[in-house]
Amino acid sequence: MGTVALDRSAALDEVTARLDADGYAIVEGLIPHDEAIAIGVELRRLLDGVPEGRNFFEGFHTRRLYAIYGKTRILDPLTLHPLVLGAVEHVLGPHFQLSGPTGIEIGPGEVEQILHRDEDIYPVPRPHPQLVINVMWAFDDFTKANGATRLVPGSQHTVESPPPDSEMVFAEMPAGSVMLYVGSLWHGGGANTTDHARLGAAIEYAAGWLRQQENHMLVVPPDVLRTLPKRLRELLGCNIYPPFVGYVDGRHPDRALGICDD
Repeated sequence: MGTVALDRSAALDEVTARLDADGYAIVEGLIPHDEAIAIGVELRRLLDGVPEGRNFFEGFHTRRLYAIYGKTRILDPLTLHPLVLGAVEHVLGPHFQLSGPTGIEIGPGEVEQILHRDEDIYPVPRPHPQLVINVMWAFDDFTKANGATRLVPGSQHTVESPPPDSEMVFAEMPAGSVMLYVGSLWHGGGANTTDHARLGAAIEYAAGWLRQQENHMLVVPPDVLRTLPKRLRELLGCNIYPPFVGYVDGRHPDRALGICDD
C-alpha cells in the first residue's frame, strides 16, 4: 500500500493527529523541489568516497553519512523547520535534542532492512512515553521500487512486535517532502530494485535526558558551535535538561564557549 500524504499547507495539528493515530505523517513538498535536489548534490559530494554499509542492518549497498553537522551547514534550516520542531515538541515535550542524524543513500541491489523500532537502543521498560522521533527528508523521489521506507501503521500502540500479516505501507513521496515517525513505530528501509540510488536524511530527535546516539560535542568543534544559532546549539547538546543535566563546571554550556547565558 502507498501512504496518504498531507500537502505543504498542512497545519501542525494535522501532522500531530497523524502521528498520534498512525505513528507517522508525510508532508509533501515542504521545501521546493529544486532546493531538495541542491541539498542532495551537497550530501552526495560528502558521500563521495564513503564505503557502503558494514553490516546487514546498515545495508551492504547503502552509504551512510555520519557527523553531518561537523561537515556541512546544508541541513541546518531543515533541522530548525518550525513545523518539524512543533511536531517534535508535541511528541517529546519541550526538552529534546538531536540524537543520530544520518544521510542515507540506498543503492541499487539493496535488500529490505529488518523491521525495527528506533527507540530500541535505549533499555527503558515498556510501556513508556515516546523517547525518539525521526524526521526523514527526501532529496530524491521516494518510491516503492527504489527503497521507500516500509511502515506498520499504528504499531506504536502495542508493546509486541507486529504479526507477519500486518498491514504495511511504503513512504512514497517526491523530493522536497518530509516524513515524521515516532521511535516506537515498526519500520525499515525498503529494497531498491532500480538502477538508481535514492537519498534522504534521517534527522533523529530524542528526549533531552537521554544520551545522544552521536557525540555532537566531538563532531562540531567549539569555534563552529559559537557561530551557530542558539536553538541549533541547544539541539546539538549545549543545553540544560532541568534542573541541571548537561552543565559544564556547574554552569550552562554556553558559558564554557564564552557565550553569555544566564
